[in-house]
Amino acid sequence: MNGAVQITSAQNTKVKLIKRLRSKRGREAEKRFLVDYQRDLRRALDCGYSVDFLLHCAEFGSRPLLPNTDIYEIAPQIMKDLSYRENPDSIVAVLHSKPQPGLSALELARAAHVVVLVDLRVPGNIGALLRTADAAGLDAVILVDTALDRYNANIIRSSTGACFLDNVYKLSSDDAIAFLQSGAFQVFAADAQGDASIYDLSIQGKTAIVLGAEDRGLSSNWRQTADRRVKIPMAGRLSDSLNVSACGAVFMYELYRQRQAKRVIANQKGDAGI
Repeated sequence: MNGAVQITSAQNTKVKLIKRLRSKRGREAEKRFLVDYQRDLRRALDCGYSVDFLLHCAEFGSRPLLPNTDIYEIAPQIMKDLSYRENPDSIVAVLHSKPQPGLSALELARAAHVVVLVDLRVPGNIGALLRTADAAGLDAVILVDTALDRYNANIIRSSTGACFLDNVYKLSSDDAIAFLQSGAFQVFAADAQGDASIYDLSIQGKTAIVLGAEDRGLSSNWRQTADRRVKIPMAGRLSDSLNVSACGAVFMYELYRQRQAKRVIANQKGDAGI
């Protein structure tokens, strides 16, 4: 169905399905999820996701060109009722979800540089960290002991679509620790009371950056697992820590900086015939 069919009733079965998909339970039961912005939809499609159907409201913007996709026109009030934000985009798309990769998939991925997010509960922080991990070239993001799913609307929005990448894994603490230990990772745990500054470290080889929730920090087993508990220097008079997404960005980009510096040195040696 390439043409658009009009939906005028809030009791329509497709409208009711979208309301169910706003909850994690609904997404898991239906094996589908929602995308509310055309940019995020394009990125999901680029990552191999498929659209079940799409609702469009002409009052809020243009309709995307999606051949062989069922598209339904809806009234502005229905769109406002369905949108998770006060100012909706012109679409709500229903996509088929993918199974969340776990330990076996991670072991096959041969990741060398990973960030581990332990028991984070704020969707916006997780999304921002997924976005930064992609920008900084991390091989994998490991979500540990989280009750959230990556198709949460705030995770999708704040990650700018990075949640759709195939390098996001979900593990228990025990499995994540076993993976890092068996893989001989150098483990750096972010800790405001750490004994080393991130800027004083020489980061080499397989590396894992571990971040915990701001209010609780990391559990004792994660602190014991870490090779170093690492802090970010604070020069302010009042601020003694950063938001976890800002902290993660500092750590990941220091890893990126050191990796890039090593590549430059290696290239210079190659040019010199060393």
